[in-house]
Amino acid sequence: MLEKLDFLSSKYQELNEKIADPDIIADQAQWQKLMKEHAHIEPIINRYNEYKKTLEGIEESKEMLSDKSIDKDFEEMCKAELDELTERKAALEDELKVLLLPKDPNDDKNVIVEIRAGAGGSEAALFAGDLFRMFTRYAERQGWKSEIMNSNIPDIGGIKEITFSIEGRGAYSRLKYESGVHRVQRIPSTESGGRIHTSTATVAVLPEAEDVEIDINPNDLRIDVYRSSGNGGQCVNTTDSAVRITHEPTGMVVTCQDEKSQLKNKEKAMKVLKARLFEIEMQKQQSEIAENRKSQVGTGDRSERIRTYNFPQGRVTDHRIGMTVYQLEAFLDGEIDEMVDALITSDQAEKLKQQGE
Repeated sequence: MLEKLDFLSSKYQELNEKIADPDIIADQAQWQKLMKEHAHIEPIINRYNEYKKTLEGIEESKEMLSDKSIDKDFEEMCKAELDELTERKAALEDELKVLLLPKDPNDDKNVIVEIRAGAGGSEAALFAGDLFRMFTRYAERQGWKSEIMNSNIPDIGGIKEITFSIEGRGAYSRLKYESGVHRVQRIPSTESGGRIHTSTATVAVLPEAEDVEIDINPNDLRIDVYRSSGNGGQCVNTTDSAVRITHEPTGMVVTCQDEKSQLKNKEKAMKVLKARLFEIEMQKQQSEIAENRKSQVGTGDRSERIRTYNFPQGRVTDHRIGMTVYQLEAFLDGEIDEMVDALITSDQAEKLKQQGE
C-alpha cells in the first residue's frame, strides 16, 4: 500500500507542474484531462499526508516516553496522545485502502434512468410514478438537473414507462445501485376489502456514453418520424416531431416525442441509444469476470428484485444488504442517502475482501 501511495505522491507532484505549464494550459483538452486526474488523486494524497504526520506524531510520543526523566503527569499525557494517534493511524489505513480501490471509470458521469411499470396493472403504473418522483427529488437535493427524454403516461394516472436524464457530478456513483426490480406492497385506493397488493417496477440506470466510447455507424440506423400522441400543447400533436430510431444490428428501438422539435427529439433518442449500447458493452466486460470476483451488490441486474417498499409497515428493505429503514414517506421524497451510503460501503467491503483473497 505504501509503495502505491509513494508512486501516487510523485505522480501528484508531476501533475502539479504540468497543470501550471502555459503550453499545456493552452491545450484545453489535455489540460482538462490532467485536471480530472489531479482531482481524483488529490483526496488520496491529502489523506496520505495526514497519515505520514500521524506516524511522525507516534514516533515523537514514543521517543518522549522512552525518556526516563519525564514526570508522571507528562508521561500520562504522552500515553493518551499515543493511544489517540494509534487509533487515528488505524482509521487512516482503512480509509486509504478504500481510496486505493480501482475507481469505476463511469462514476463521475451523468445518467439516463429508465423506469417501467411491471406486474400489477394500474397500481404498478402509480408505483413507477412514485419512483420517478423519488429519483427527481433526490436529484434536486443533490443540486443535479433532471430532464424527461420520453414518457408514456396512461389516462388512469402514474407512469407506464419513462426515460429521463440526471446531470450532475457523481450521479452514476450514487445511483448505479438502483438498477433492478423494485417491489411495492400496499392497499390500493380501489381495494374495498383492505387487501394488500404487490406490484413491481423495473429501473435501469445507464451511464451516459461519450462519443469517443460508442461509435455508431449511421448506416446501421433507421430513423422514422411520426406525429406525437398523448397529452401535449400546441404543435406536439399536430406536427411530425416524434422520432423513432432503430439500431438494426441489435434490433434496439428508441423513441422520443416529448419535445416539440424533431431535432431535439432525435438528439435525446440518440443519447438513450448510445447509453443502452454502452451498457451492453459494460455487461460483456463484467460477464468475463469470474462469478466469485463480483461484488454482492454490483450495479444491479434489472431482472433481480432488489428492494421492497411496504406501506402498511412504513418500511423500505434492500434485499442485497438486508437493510431496513422505517421512514418510507421521506425515502420516497428523495431522502435515500442513508441507503445509498450503506450500499456503497457494502460494495467497498466486498471489494476489499476480494483483494485480500
